[in-house]
Amino acid sequence: MTPRYRVHLALRSRNAKTGPIPVSTTTALTCPSSCPLLKGGCYAKAGPLGMHWQRVTNGDNATTWQAFCQAIAALPAGQLWRHNQAGDLPGIGDRIDQKALSDLIDANHNRRGFTYTHKPVLGRNADNRAIIARANKEGFTINLSANDLGHADRLADLHIGPVVTVLPKDQTTNTVTPAGHKVVICPATQRDDVTCQSCGLCARQRECIVGFPAHGISARKADAIARATS
Repeated sequence: MTPRYRVHLALRSRNAKTGPIPVSTTTALTCPSSCPLLKGGCYAKAGPLGMHWQRVTNGDNATTWQAFCQAIAALPAGQLWRHNQAGDLPGIGDRIDQKALSDLIDANHNRRGFTYTHKPVLGRNADNRAIIARANKEGFTINLSANDLGHADRLADLHIGPVVTVLPKDQTTNTVTPAGHKVVICPATQRDDVTCQSCGLCARQRECIVGFPAHGISARKADAIARATS
């Protein structure tokens, strides 16, 4: 199996935040080097998820990208599912593998897949912007992940997909960006009775930005990143 896009699909997640929906995990090699959370602040590196992610990256309990896409295509029509509780879009480092992501977009047809990406889309990254825009247009929701509120404004101005952002750990109420975009706090971070399955906000095209207060073992580092409004 090629080590590039090792991926695991749980058809019924045991993650309390997502709820019992299909959830995937992709090799850490797909994480962009430009992501500041790689150096500290990434929630997925710790605990049981971190151990699972490492096993997938090592090729244990993982499958090929082709087999993964076939499994997604076999999901029931209308199924909500989350791509990448850890990992990023296919492509080593900052670039997106256009062919691999196109295969996933096609496999997701008539299903409600959603994910988040830190792959760079500003500046000269036109190819990344184009394939993300296509995914969102064709029903596979890719949320652009911002590092702070200023970054969120710049991503929202691209109009290629919905935006989410890291927030300071003590930001637990809705707020606005410097440019005035509305930021809605992820309900699942505030209420134990809300999951991705019951909410579905990140699986929809929308105007508002969804905010995630820094959390987990590395919350202090993520908090520092969120406060550095660019």
